[in-house]
Amino acid sequence: MFGNRAARIAVLVAERAARHGGPVGVADVCAAAVESLPVGGAGISAMSPTVAGYPLCSTDSISEQLEELQLTLGEGPCVDAFALGAAVWTPDLRAEDSLSRWPVFAPAAVDAGAAAVFAFPLRIGAISPGVLDLYSRLPLLLGPQELAEATAFADFATLVLLNTRAAERGGVAAGYEPEPVGSGYRAEIDQATGMLTGQIGVGIEEAFIRLRAHAYAHNRRISEVAADVVGRRLRFPPDPEPDPPLGGVGEVDDGP
Repeated sequence: MFGNRAARIAVLVAERAARHGGPVGVADVCAAAVESLPVGGAGISAMSPTVAGYPLCSTDSISEQLEELQLTLGEGPCVDAFALGAAVWTPDLRAEDSLSRWPVFAPAAVDAGAAAVFAFPLRIGAISPGVLDLYSRLPLLLGPQELAEATAFADFATLVLLNTRAAERGGVAAGYEPEPVGSGYRAEIDQATGMLTGQIGVGIEEAFIRLRAHAYAHNRRISEVAADVVGRRLRFPPDPEPDPPLGGVGEVDDGP
């Protein structure tokens, strides 16, 4: 049964790739998942415990916003699924448990047009290169067979992504060619983060946090803020020097 499901998904994804005449990529997996499941859209983000995550693909504008929202805010089903190494199902983003779990992401996702989100980590053994997100415009509870189908799409996306990365490093795996997904997005964010380390005198991790915080505070996508930093249209001021202690440096307050 599991073998039949995997084989059928491989055919669906291959058919999607054949339509555009290119190699199989994670975008084809997302498109095939939307065709096969009762969802409105799908997206995949590359994730890592050591570097900033970045969107790889999305099937529509809502899924694109969901991927960026979660990476900008640092919260959401995608973030939790990666951290836990397990699927996170959110049948209704308006429900009290969703709003308390993700107080910023949940209402923002609803405003973007999503009512339900299901996140599945891309995982093989200890390797987890990202997360597959599925969303619905209406509250939705996927059944056991549909959840199994979504998990199988995530498993297939893992293989595609790992084979793509192997190809990019020169070790082409059987049947796959390099696919430069997300490289421009990540490169620009990495460049902006590096520029901020010099502008505000902090480390890489703190610089990325500042970049993300600015995007959230100004209701912008992190990619847009990064583009402005790289294009020198936006400059972050350095942190102000702390005020000296009252009484002057080196003076001792002897009291009254």
